[in-house]
Amino acid sequence: MRMSTYDILCCPVCKGDLKLTVKKKETLESGEEDIIEGTLSCGRCMVDYPISEGIPDLLPREKKE
Repeated sequence: MRMSTYDILCCPVCKGDLKLTVKKKETLESGEEDIIEGTLSCGRCMVDYPISEGIPDLLPREKKE
């Protein structure tokens, strides 16, 4: 997931801001960072969305208890 994509993402449930936690990233030839592994977290919904192999999985999930 490119950092320019992160700038336009929001929570698919509440449309709130997502916090990015990076586990693995690479720098592209253009100089832009590409997130390979990590998590997008919604503070309102208390839900985490994984990023795996550069692809964010934004399917709605159950809230954390």
